[in-house]
Amino acid sequence: MTFATVLPAVLFGFGTSLALIVAIGAQNAYVLRVGLQAVTRVVVPVVVVCAVSDAVLISAGVAGVGALVEAAPQAVVVVQLVGAGFLLVYGAFAAKRAIRPVGALTVDVAPESARVGVTAGGAVPADGAPPVAQGPRPPAAGRAVSPARVVPAVLGALAFTWLNPHTYLDTIVFLGSVANHQPPDLRWWFAAGAIAGSLVWFSALGFGARLLRPLFAKPVAWRVLDAVIAVVMVALGLRLLFGL
Repeated sequence: MTFATVLPAVLFGFGTSLALIVAIGAQNAYVLRVGLQAVTRVVVPVVVVCAVSDAVLISAGVAGVGALVEAAPQAVVVVQLVGAGFLLVYGAFAAKRAIRPVGALTVDVAPESARVGVTAGGAVPADGAPPVAQGPRPPAAGRAVSPARVVPAVLGALAFTWLNPHTYLDTIVFLGSVANHQPPDLRWWFAAGAIAGSLVWFSALGFGARLLRPLFAKPVAWRVLDAVIAVVMVALGLRLLFGL
């Protein structure tokens, strides 16, 4: 096996993984929010939780569907049909959001010194915890904003990852079936590329959120992103469907 043989499988896995996860969703919105509002020591474990969770699920998908191939090859056909249908529907919803968005992700673009928001109930913590009823009390001049707590942020990342049914469809069902559609000696190289794509995306989303704050405060940015995702999803769905 040569580098020229492995590289296309890795890049295919990388691109397919990004096409699935780069979309507006509960998990991405949460990571973006943490990246916008939290300090680095909170962003790091959140990114690690999301990336490692994807790595476990992608590996399970490749291993599980691989076993089905040996025991019952016809089961893979069923999985591929389900995966193709899921992608086509997913693409249709992405196109609908791009044409007629039902809502926009609210991003706090306030400066760091004014990061603590105030509602009728009190200050809004950066880790997504419920508002603390303490009355309007803006931070004094020069006072550092309290860092977000690590444990609630990590628990939130775990919940948004493992309690999201789309996570299982994207990783175990779809990426697993696409991986096993590759030649046997390239399946795990595809999985490695898919895992790398997940790591790159969550790292960019978490650590680059502050740089992207002005851009993603505009709903049109998400509409453009959804339009691209719709095209990619439909293309992948058709490829999987007609590649049976």
